[in-house]
Amino acid sequence: MKIYVLGDSISIHYGVYLQKYLQGKHELSRKEGEEEALLDLDRPLGANGGDSSMVLSFLKAKIESGGIDYDYILINCGLHDLRKNPVTGDYQVPVDKYEKNIREIVNIVKQIKPEMIWIRTTPCDESVHNSQGKDYERFAHDCLEYNLAADKIMIDTDTPSIDLYTFTNNLGGDLFCDHIHFHEHIRKQQAAFITGWLNAFIDKIN
Repeated sequence: MKIYVLGDSISIHYGVYLQKYLQGKHELSRKEGEEEALLDLDRPLGANGGDSSMVLSFLKAKIESGGIDYDYILINCGLHDLRKNPVTGDYQVPVDKYEKNIREIVNIVKQIKPEMIWIRTTPCDESVHNSQGKDYERFAHDCLEYNLAADKIMIDTDTPSIDLYTFTNNLGGDLFCDHIHFHEHIRKQQAAFITGWLNAFIDKIN
């Protein structure tokens, strides 16, 4: 099976191992521009899908240019959406707009070949994140709220979902290598979890 990944920088990190673990059974590819994305993982460039509005725009452009010729598409967005301006209190993408975007993303994917699989947004440690002098904040309760908003849509539309949020949250206390990204050994475990989920899901379908 051919699998396409459209996600944020977290997916770039675990994607290296996901490709390795799926090798010989499934073909994995992702949004182009990995080298560009790795220059600054906080900026949604190249392979970094960014927020839900950017993912939606990317998918619309893909439809106009001929679609995505894969069997499955793994989609995640949320960590960029829930960025909060500490001065104004504004979110990059407010949760109601996020919910609208996700619903449209699900509807758009139905117009192209691959079946959509959603990946829940990973957690953040707000005490670490918000002490590092960024010009935006992230809060743990927002990770939960945005995930719950997306969950409802996945249930309503019968879209399968991989719970990377709960899996990662249960891996212990020492998760992060910086304000939001994970240590190498955590990335490997995330990839192994997704690999196991995909193998079981695809084997069951086929």
